[in-house]
Amino acid sequence: MLTLQTLTEYGANVKEGMGRCLNNEAFYLRMVRLGLSDENFEKLKAAVDRKDAVAAFEAAHGLKGSIGNLALTPIFNPVCEIVELLRGKKEMVDTGTLVDTVLSEREKLLKLDA
Repeated sequence: MLTLQTLTEYGANVKEGMGRCLNNEAFYLRMVRLGLSDENFEKLKAAVDRKDAVAAFEAAHGLKGSIGNLALTPIFNPVCEIVELLRGKKEMVDTGTLVDTVLSEREKLLKLDA
């Protein structure tokens, strides 16, 4: 179950995320669930698979904003690295395991909410 405690144990900066949600727990948890369903996760994976640097940057940049506002640090940090690796690139660069990390961290949170 997704709770403030499970999010804290996961590594999210709950205090920061809650602050952005007016310290309304139900609203914050609803926003976290919405953030985890962001289509940019799939867009990022698809863009990297087809080696489309511009689309991958756009998807990662979108995630940086939404996930950053929710203070989901274990996802946010690798997303930021991807954004910086791809910023201004026309050709795909090696993102290493960063995309896999982003997707596996998202899966961890989705399982907490199951």
